[in-house]
Amino acid sequence: MTIDLRTLLPIAERAATIAADIIRTKAPGIVTAKGDRDMATEVDYAVEQAVRDFLARETPEIAFLGEEDGLTGAGDGLMWVLDPVDGTANFLHGIPLCAVSLGLIDKNIPTLGVIDLPFLGARYTAAEGTGAQANGTEIQVSHTRDLNDAIVSIGDYAVGTGAHERNRPRLVLTHELAARVQRVRMFGSAAIDLAWVADGKTDALIMLSNNPWDTAAGVLIAREAGAAVVDLDGSPHTTDSRATIAAGPKLVAELVELVAEAHRVAQRSAHTAE
Repeated sequence: MTIDLRTLLPIAERAATIAADIIRTKAPGIVTAKGDRDMATEVDYAVEQAVRDFLARETPEIAFLGEEDGLTGAGDGLMWVLDPVDGTANFLHGIPLCAVSLGLIDKNIPTLGVIDLPFLGARYTAAEGTGAQANGTEIQVSHTRDLNDAIVSIGDYAVGTGAHERNRPRLVLTHELAARVQRVRMFGSAAIDLAWVADGKTDALIMLSNNPWDTAAGVLIAREAGAAVVDLDGSPHTTDSRATIAAGPKLVAELVELVAEAHRVAQRSAHTAE
């Protein structure tokens, strides 16, 4: 399928506007438990349905994957990917760090992204090959070269089945980062993590997980702003990656090694505990 990103980006922005308006104007409503400490609000479902309906009308030839209700349509490898409220726990508690994250992927590779922060008045956009913008102004990653000078955000700790084991490397990593970097931050939204790396507000992100709705938009925006975005082994990030590491090119290799060492230490600790 031939795609025209110049045509699709305005459509994605209109979808994000629909979503952001719902988030700003509606209370969370009834909370549905999806698992251990994992939940969705009425707003999550309302946003996803509204965006799904809008994009089905505007781009019926493109498939759609939403975090809450899954996949509809078949787009020959082309698919919209939506996290309706990235940072639901923050939203539920009145913390303004939440985002609409809408990406377009082509055979597992992000090609377009829009991230809207409804309560912060910020919108991040990018299309492949055209650079990244915040509220229409071009943005770039930071030029930080030394981890001692870096602010590094990390993804949430794991919850649910196997959380204890999955958190071993996360806790080791937190400990190592605390000893090396200027500051460690946990914002509770992968979309914000990636957008703020793109905007140079933070210097790096390490998230030891990867869901396409969390990362599809942000990965493309960060790359278009000059970031390197990779998997655990340093290979280019795709929707099939196991983790998400994003930083300016001068930092990414050191972060990959730091994450690898955290996994080695966590494995040794687990064997000792046995």
